[in-house]
Amino acid sequence: MPTSYQAPMRKDQAKSRSHSQDQSTNLQPESATVGTVLGQKGGEVFTIAPGETLGHAVEILRDRRIGALMVADESGALCGILSERDIVRKLADTPGQTLPKLVSEVMTSTVETCAPGDALVSVLKRMTEGRFRHMPVVDSDKLAGMITIGDVVNFRLKELEYEALQMKQLIVG
Repeated sequence: MPTSYQAPMRKDQAKSRSHSQDQSTNLQPESATVGTVLGQKGGEVFTIAPGETLGHAVEILRDRRIGALMVADESGALCGILSERDIVRKLADTPGQTLPKLVSEVMTSTVETCAPGDALVSVLKRMTEGRFRHMPVVDSDKLAGMITIGDVVNFRLKELEYEALQMKQLIVG
């Protein structure tokens, strides 16, 4: 046995330990929910009326740099969703005659929604299985925002960066 080695002794355990890393510091303070993402992103709601034209919808999508609009009636109730994909399909079906069509003729009427308290994992799973990228967030029957698959992926990447930092701190001490 090398002379520099000294076996641990009972009194060595009495030394104060660093408390920079413990279970509480390694856990995220908030669980990953739709509300967490909306809080970071902002809950701005972009809607269009079902009686508007696709031409107007395309202008809003372009100007706002978004991929989908929630379709709401006069009372603010969700009637459907209009995505770029819906418009492209209609363009293929009716070339040259699409932009004057009404939003109500092209929108997706059966809309999957989520609530602010829903777990991101379940929302991501629903989006993947349903093959859609935009999901309206409804809170107490009112539109609270829109979550996209990009929002979820971005949030998860930040979460992974945080976890990697925590692991580095654990290793370095």
